Amino acid sequence: MHFGVLPPYRAGVAADPDWMGTFARRAEELGYESIYTVEHVVVPRRYEERYPYSESGRMPLTSDCPIPDPLDLLAFLAGRTSRIRLATGVLVGPHHHPLVLAKRLATIDRLSGGRMVAGLGVGWMAEELEATGVDFSTRGARLDELMAAMRRVWEVGEDGAAFHGRFFSFEGVRSEPRPVQPGGVPLHVGGHSEAAARRCGRHGDGLHPLGLEAPELQQRWLLARRTAEQVGRDPDALELTVTHPITSLTPEVVERAESLGVHRIVCSTAGSELDEALDALAAAADRVGLAAPPAGAAR
Repeated sequence: MHFGVLPPYRAGVAADPDWMGTFARRAEELGYESIYTVEHVVVPRRYEERYPYSESGRMPLTSDCPIPDPLDLLAFLAGRTSRIRLATGVLVGPHHHPLVLAKRLATIDRLSGGRMVAGLGVGWMAEELEATGVDFSTRGARLDELMAAMRRVWEVGEDGAAFHGRFFSFEGVRSEPRPVQPGGVPLHVGGHSEAAARRCGRHGDGLHPLGLEAPELQQRWLLARRTAEQVGRDPDALELTVTHPITSLTPEVVERAESLGVHRIVCSTAGSELDEALDALAAAADRVGLAAPPAGAAR
């Protein structure tokens, strides 16, 4: 089992360089495998779309909460760390053009020595997508094309990459540098729906659902694997990631997750006091027997 960590965005610390740098370094020292960032380009003061992961329908991040660009933040953290993987959980895919995003992801992967993981979702807030000129009803189809097109860019041959879709089209282009990791930056699909599971099977390297109880989680994971088989991909190459509060992470939680086929638990954190956050990281690592890697160990 791998363990990632999500900084406490609600506490307003994500744009504090000292706080975030110290937090990431300590997570790495304790043996956490990855650190996650999230994306909201804008947060409208009023929105009608319901946040799918809370009973109130309101997301926990307010419009005045600092939410830095997730890739710029990961690039910053790459310079403060040496082993921990750099992941998004998730990027709102429909905001992005595949050529621009492929370049940004490959650059971080190259400069960090192959540590980038891109979690991608369709987005749930219509008002945010509309503010950046995206038709909310097309978000799923856009994400499908985004993922397929980026892989074309990273697998380019002598004649350059070509892609012709409904939303994106290019011919004979190259984008260097390419990612360090064979096959390109891993693409994990965020989302709790059957459509997300099928998207993972068709285009992704992993599934990262939120808010699912065990029976639904098993159903989505089986659907992702079955879809991969149907399109000629290896289902055993896929990874399943879930999120869990760090304060309630126990060996029993880990054992249960393993029984469901989970490969990675991302620990969500809370609180603005750095010392308390670092203590929470250490306490959880101790509870589950997380071993810090030896100095100089490879990722």
